[in-house]
Amino acid sequence: MLDTLTFLLEKLFLLAHIKLSSLLPPLGAERPLTRRCERDESPPQPAGAPHKFQRGDLLEVPRTLFTHFGIYLGENRVAHLIPDILPALTADSAQIGEMVTNTRLVLGVLSKRASIRVDSVEDFAYGAGILLNVMDRAVRRSPLSGEEVARRAEKLVGSVSYSLLWNNCEHFVTYCRYGTAQSLQTDQFCEWLKSLIRDQRNVLLTALLGLLSMLCLGISPSTALPTLLIPFTLWMAS
Repeated sequence: MLDTLTFLLEKLFLLAHIKLSSLLPPLGAERPLTRRCERDESPPQPAGAPHKFQRGDLLEVPRTLFTHFGIYLGENRVAHLIPDILPALTADSAQIGEMVTNTRLVLGVLSKRASIRVDSVEDFAYGAGILLNVMDRAVRRSPLSGEEVARRAEKLVGSVSYSLLWNNCEHFVTYCRYGTAQSLQTDQFCEWLKSLIRDQRNVLLTALLGLLSMLCLGISPSTALPTLLIPFTLWMAS
């Protein structure tokens, strides 16, 4: 059962966490790059490589299905928000401080529980390359000072509520670095969802699927009601 839930959540992550690169301005429309931005465009730094991060930097780790974010605190430490059920079950700091397993993560997503924790750069990256301050090019607000960013992150360390779309790791880092919590990936997902709803071809598609389900499963309230209500809702929303 847990494996099935993990699979479904991975598919949801795939939809909810659109790659940030699609949000960045095209090369011809970029503002003049400063030294910091030139450094930001360098290839991802391997997790095991010597770090040149500064306190308050925004670290970004592209995963296969989503992108994870954190705030560098200095001394090889990263604060990041991650779904985790364990803080709701125990106060044992030693257990909570251990690496978050997939089971803990999935149960944290389902229970809407998370923790803002401090891990080493290596544990945060989990073997992936690290992008540095890339979001500075996509967010309109200027970053706060590095010390202020780090202080904000440190104050929030502990157990928090979690929402895949409305309170995730990207909301945490944008609040710390830019002063306002937002998720560019969530915004992109919502725009995609709106375009999907507005596409009237989906009305016909859902109607045909509904008719097919009635042909295969027979006419009953469980097949007839979705066949009528889903296309009607999409039609009214389009």
